[in-house]
Amino acid sequence: QYTEDELYGPEPYNVNFVFPLPPEGSLETERVKLTPFVPRLHAKQYWENGGNDPSLFRYYPFTLGDTLDGFLAFFETRIRSDPANVVFVIIDKTHTDPAHPDLGGSFAGVIGLFSSSEKRLTTEIGFVLIFHAFQRTHVASNALGALLRYCLEVPAASPPGLGLRRVQWCAHSRNLASARLAERMGFKREGTLRWLWVLPEALADAGDECSRKDAYEGRRGRHTAVLSVCWD
Repeated sequence: QYTEDELYGPEPYNVNFVFPLPPEGSLETERVKLTPFVPRLHAKQYWENGGNDPSLFRYYPFTLGDTLDGFLAFFETRIRSDPANVVFVIIDKTHTDPAHPDLGGSFAGVIGLFSSSEKRLTTEIGFVLIFHAFQRTHVASNALGALLRYCLEVPAASPPGLGLRRVQWCAHSRNLASARLAERMGFKREGTLRWLWVLPEALADAGDECSRKDAYEGRRGRHTAVLSVCWD
C-alpha cells in the first residue's frame, strides 16, 4: 500500500529530469504541444482515455499496472525516481476538450525520454502511447518531431535544445508500425537485439517461444529492433 503522496509524487511536483526542461511553449508544433506529465493533473485522464486498455500495450516488454494506483506506483518508482527519465503529455491542439479547457486541446497520449545521459549525450524515446482516437493522424509524427528538435538542437538555438548526439528508438521486432514511424522521422535501423526481454505472462501472445529450461522456463521473450537518429 502506498500513501497518496507516494503515488502522486511530491508537492510541489519535481519532474526530476537530468536535463533542463524546455521553456514554456517551446515544445510544440502548430498541431500539438508537449508538457511534462504531472500525476495530480494528468493521471486520471490518462487512465480513463486508454491507460487501462491492454491492446495499447501489446508490444510493450512489461506491464504498467492493472489499476490507476498500480500505474501511479509504477510511474513513481520506475520512471520519476530515475532522473534519466521523463514523460510528456501529448496535447492535440486541433481538437478542443470542453471538459478540460485548461489543456488547450485534447489529451492524445504520452511520450517519454529514457536512459538519458549527460556524459554520453544520448537518450531513448519510449513510452509512446497514442490513444485510439488519435492514431493514424498527425499526433504521433508531430509529437515525435517536436521531441527530436528538443533533443538534437544545440542549447544556443531558439528555442534551445539539449545538444544530444544520439536519440535511440527501440521497437518490438513485430511492431512494424512503430519502426515505420521512426524511419519516416529520419531514424536509421541499426539492427536487432535478440532475446532482450523476458515477457510477463500478460504479454506472452506477442513473444517468441523459448524452449530452454532456464530461470524463466516457459516464459516467452522479445526481440527488439534498434533505430537511431544522430547529430550528423
